[in-house]
Amino acid sequence: MKLTKNFSLSEFACKDGSTVPYQYMPNVKELANNLQVFRDYLQRPIYINSAYRSPEHNANVGSNSRSQHLYARAADIRVEGMTPKEIHEAIESLIDSQDMKQGGLGLYDTFVHYDIRGTKARW
Repeated sequence: MKLTKNFSLSEFACKDGSTVPYQYMPNVKELANNLQVFRDYLQRPIYINSAYRSPEHNANVGSNSRSQHLYARAADIRVEGMTPKEIHEAIESLIDSQDMKQGGLGLYDTFVHYDIRGTKARW
């Protein structure tokens, strides 16, 4: 199922094989729409390392019980040819211009976490 012109629902499924629960479909659609804004801005593919996580998978990867991934409101992403710092800065700029939704933005060694929680959180 296509969520946007470049993102399919299967890209947001849990790595344990779980699909996004029906009650979280509005969240995953909003997340995909925001990532589409980023993709259109970059004019290059965005790779999703992790999006929705089932409670079991979330615990197995050592994430906390308040993770936005549990509600299909977060994605850990990477972009070929860009460093995580460059990705982080570009998303921050799009949030500042209100083209992307305010939310969580985390910088890691190999990826960036973005979520649509609606309030600013940075790490």
